[in-house]
Amino acid sequence: METLSLLGGGFAEALTPMNLLFAAIGVFLGTFVGVLPGIGPAMAVALLLPVTYGLGPTQAFIMFAGIYYGGMYGGSTTSILLNTPGESSSVMTAIEGNKMAKAGRASQALATAAIGSFIAGTIGTLLVAFAAPALAGIAVKLGAPSYFAVMVMAMVLVTAVLGTSKLRGFIALFVGLAIGIVGIDLSTAQPRLTFGLPLLADGLDIVVVAVGIFALGETLWVAAHLRRVPAEIIPVGQPFMGKADWKRSWGPWMRGTALGFPFGAIPAGGAETPTFLSYVLERKLSKNSGEFGKGAIEGVAGPEAANNASAAGTFVPLLALGLPVTATATIMLAAMQGYGIQPGPQLLSTNGDLVWTLLASLLIGNFLLLVLNLPLAPVWAKLLQVPRPYLYAGILFFASLGAYSVNQQAFDIGLLLVFGLLGFAMRRFAIPVLPLILGVILGPLMEVKLREALQLSGGDATALVSEPLAIAVYVILALVLLVPLLMRGRSGASDDPSDAEREKIDA
Repeated sequence: METLSLLGGGFAEALTPMNLLFAAIGVFLGTFVGVLPGIGPAMAVALLLPVTYGLGPTQAFIMFAGIYYGGMYGGSTTSILLNTPGESSSVMTAIEGNKMAKAGRASQALATAAIGSFIAGTIGTLLVAFAAPALAGIAVKLGAPSYFAVMVMAMVLVTAVLGTSKLRGFIALFVGLAIGIVGIDLSTAQPRLTFGLPLLADGLDIVVVAVGIFALGETLWVAAHLRRVPAEIIPVGQPFMGKADWKRSWGPWMRGTALGFPFGAIPAGGAETPTFLSYVLERKLSKNSGEFGKGAIEGVAGPEAANNASAAGTFVPLLALGLPVTATATIMLAAMQGYGIQPGPQLLSTNGDLVWTLLASLLIGNFLLLVLNLPLAPVWAKLLQVPRPYLYAGILFFASLGAYSVNQQAFDIGLLLVFGLLGFAMRRFAIPVLPLILGVILGPLMEVKLREALQLSGGDATALVSEPLAIAVYVILALVLLVPLLMRGRSGASDDPSDAEREKIDA
């Protein structure tokens, strides 16, 4: 009851006309920058940080929260319509969302993303309010072996279980892992795959890689086939979700929320892993698994819910422990410290009013996000009616702008072209894109956690199974891999004729 009372006080403060205005501005700006490839919520908060110096801390953080949620959703818009992820966490949305758009179901994909974002963000924010101290206590007890085990499971499931060709899947995964290790090794200070280029010392930005593989690769592929395939305008389709779409989306929304929030609440977590796991889970559970890869709405609803639930979860370590999990959270931490506020276990007692107003504003901003984007879904979908030469010219422009804006280096434009050619080649030889992106994102994190586990144990490999969660993950992974093989072997054995049947056949 005390939590409800405190949250009610936060609503009383956040619902003032001026604070509502700042929340609306934040949501609008976040959605706007989220749809631009490479210009995500972290950069938006960083750019707007000087503008907020004249504001009080409450107004500043209400605006920042709106930008954060708006940016997380905005990345799904270009993922669905243009196959161009605005954020690395929107990569999974592009897999099925763009297929839905090409099938004339862009409005449904955008709508399920908006509603899933609202549901997951609301549940996640309420969990932050009611369970932040307890969840923070659990999160700090998880060690490197548990993180490593979860990442191994994500890689194996996506590569070996989902792909039609395991060989092509592992080829893509190893190429992604190779891309992920480019740069200076932080442990030995040795350059890896930098080819003597100083600009590669800091590694390759995932936004440049993802935009090159998805957006530029798709553009080159379409350009190569444009003369042979007649250009047709993609129909917009029905403007809203039908009854069947609602029925197929509810489960993924809930499961995505359940997957995403814990990963956001774990220090050093993030939205990428739960979105991958959500996609894997929905593909395994769906009664329409044959639609995956062709435009399954579950493949949009689940990852988008996981994405936004993870975004809410990041406020647990930020507020309760003072540990930022994402780039945006890092900038918000710096902004808090600039106002003389130090997040941590004592934050609720020293700045409780700010915390509860911030949580209330997250709920308000999440509602504003739904109100803003749900009616706009059919409008966004009409972008697909633009003739393809003009549409892909626009994609090239924004892809180049996004790649350049990451580091303001012309060198990144060259990298964009390289990864665009790689994306084109992968489409040409039917090599899946998903394992490559997974390797680029999780490879460096896996390496860090593996080294942490081995260093703490003095090189003893048994440390990788020294935590209950790690053991549970490996057991689940073994069951997922072995049970289908055993079932296949049993069904094969049952198909063999018995000795008596052979005699009858011979007779």
